[in-house]
Amino acid sequence: MRRLLLSVGIAALTLTTVSQASVSQASPTPATTVEQSRTAKAPEREQSGFAKHAMVAAANPLAVKAGVDVLRKGGSAVDAAVAIQAVLGLVEPQSSGIGGGAFMVYYDAKNRKATYYDGRETAPAGATDRLFLDDYGNRLPFFDAVLGGISTGVPGAVAMLDMAHHDHGKLAWADLLEPARDLAAEGFIVSPRLAGMIRMERAPQSTAPDAVTYFSKPDGSRYAAGDRLRNPAYARTMERIAKFGASGLLTGPIAHDIVKRVSEGPRPGTMTLADLAAYRPRTGPALCEPYRVYMVCTPQAPSGGPGLLMALGILEHTDIAKRNAGDEKAWFEFAQASRLAYADRDRYVGDPAFVEVPIKGLLDPDYLAARAKLIGERAGSVSFGHPEGAPAFGPDATAEPGGTSHFIVVDAQGNVVSMTTTVESIFGSGRMVDGFFLNNQLTDFSFSPTDGDGAPAANAPAPGKRPRSSMAPAIVLTKDGRFHAAAGSPGGTSIQAYNLKALVAMLDWNMSPQDAVALPNLVAKGDAFRADPFPEPIMTGLAARGMPLSTSRSEESGIQAIVVRNGGYEGGADPRREGMARGF
Repeated sequence: MRRLLLSVGIAALTLTTVSQASVSQASPTPATTVEQSRTAKAPEREQSGFAKHAMVAAANPLAVKAGVDVLRKGGSAVDAAVAIQAVLGLVEPQSSGIGGGAFMVYYDAKNRKATYYDGRETAPAGATDRLFLDDYGNRLPFFDAVLGGISTGVPGAVAMLDMAHHDHGKLAWADLLEPARDLAAEGFIVSPRLAGMIRMERAPQSTAPDAVTYFSKPDGSRYAAGDRLRNPAYARTMERIAKFGASGLLTGPIAHDIVKRVSEGPRPGTMTLADLAAYRPRTGPALCEPYRVYMVCTPQAPSGGPGLLMALGILEHTDIAKRNAGDEKAWFEFAQASRLAYADRDRYVGDPAFVEVPIKGLLDPDYLAARAKLIGERAGSVSFGHPEGAPAFGPDATAEPGGTSHFIVVDAQGNVVSMTTTVESIFGSGRMVDGFFLNNQLTDFSFSPTDGDGAPAANAPAPGKRPRSSMAPAIVLTKDGRFHAAAGSPGGTSIQAYNLKALVAMLDWNMSPQDAVALPNLVAKGDAFRADPFPEPIMTGLAARGMPLSTSRSEESGIQAIVVRNGGYEGGADPRREGMARGF
């Protein structure tokens, strides 16, 4: 069996790629003069890349290497996705893992079709709409819910990948899990980002008993950047999933361990072996809408895809494409479109198997044009609209922290995967079984099932229901159905704004993927305008429009992007995190 070279640190990891000096960037425009945010510091290694045949952009170099190795062996984009997710769950457990869920958009180059896969977690059969209310009908404190067994949904990422591999895989499933198994058994080098999360005391999951046990050395000290961390339990889990596929996780001894851990206090959950065995991913045609000369494809609801497409549809009725990233009016239009799309998304989007989601009305060009007319010249109040077919839903009470990851794969045949994957919050619920963390995905439901008048929230909990997600992996096609670009990001509720920024920067402002993802972030939702520091003229101009930016905390995206350029693929990875784009 091939063994990975594990003696090098992440900073020393090298992957074959064309040197950055030979990467052809987009033509310089005024947009590229915008300074990076304080969180977007120059990384020690080059994060952008160019490749002629195939490419991977992911949040950790070890995951990138695993994916590129699969592609070099003739594997498909989905094959590489299986290997990447398995490695990310080990080396970046604060963000995603086999105990969580995911959304994927897959592009078939031969048929020029985009398909979505929904691996979102589901609520157990014992869940009720009062899942996050106490005995007096009050909402539970958020982290009380997160740390309880009630927060964990039936994990769906592995089942989704198993389904996608059955549809589009070329290499043997078991071989795709070897890199993660080997890394777990022999140990991997702890990255600076993981080390920081291990010590993040303000995140209660990092101080939960299971996390403390896993991340503590024999002498009681915590693992630090550069240390080698072994996880033999994860290696054994990989062996079981390699042998039995998704059923190796959702049935048998691992399933028993999940149910046992979830049923323990505080706030025990109701998940059963039947809940796990009954899980089924969803698949179907992607949700695709025109934008300028392109077609942008995302997953269907309950993903964040509808919200992202609404924001793009509103911006299409503005002059943002005639502006650039150095123009405060462009960022004002961006922020106002974001606010309008968020208002509609929060009001109307839920699991379409349980509630009526008025997708047709929300994406109707006339409705979006009417919403765009509300942008104005100053930031006033923003409310949800009334699209055709809209039911009488109540307001939403959902909190969405950003423990998530995104990656993109383009294989040698031109097939593409854009996948966002998560355990919801940092280290999920803080509970572990068999070497991996369990998700706290059910806290993505609205904590209040109704408003004051009793109108139901679209995203209220229910048995078997999938919570609404912000995850919105995107693939951009030309009008004749050819692949043009892909993008996606982690970031909780901010994902919609992060993805929107990357797409506008690449499609409207002709920026390279790396320059696009490195732009400062601006997240405008309701009356809150959170942002990275912008150049002073933009800050001043937005304040004069009634949009003062709050820069008290960084907006930490983790965007990956790939675009077709100069006979190959150019990729970029968000400098706020540890990712890179590499290929051959």
